[in-house]
Amino acid sequence: MDASGPRAAEDAPLDVAGLFRRHAGYVAGVAIRLLGRDHEVDDVVQEVFMAAIRGIGALREPAAVKAWLTRIAVRASMRRLRWRRLRRTFGLDGGAGYDDLADPTSSAEDRALVTRVYQLLDRLPAADRVAWILRQTQDRSPEEVARLSGCSLATAKRRIARVDEAIYRELGDG
Repeated sequence: MDASGPRAAEDAPLDVAGLFRRHAGYVAGVAIRLLGRDHEVDDVVQEVFMAAIRGIGALREPAAVKAWLTRIAVRASMRRLRWRRLRRTFGLDGGAGYDDLADPTSSAEDRALVTRVYQLLDRLPAADRVAWILRQTQDRSPEEVARLSGCSLATAKRRIARVDEAIYRELGDG
């Protein structure tokens, strides 16, 4: 068999640096929206690429690497959100400001709204928060939210609806 055959692809060294260069910014963007905190993003990005290095052999479709990395980032962020909630229960997580999440060119009112939404999201279950953020800030379809969250479509829709309702109750329609 020649060097370009299937065996050559299996034996080729993993280009971790290239994978990181191409996708680290995207993974960081997903993490910052899910977590809302800059200081946790680097850790999640590192965790995602460590998991990617360990699991790259299981990736069957190289064109699906971005979606695969997104799933890993969602799982890593969910773990971090659950851990954060547990720490907050014991008074070990004082929360964080979310002032840096909004576009700096946004009005003060819009920046305050983003902060209020993330403060509300902090009080909700991590799975609900992640589903809503994927749908509303990442513009993912409900089917994608379900796939990325590892749940059924009906569950993803219920999670999104619960957060929509909580936001409406807390912030009204203004």
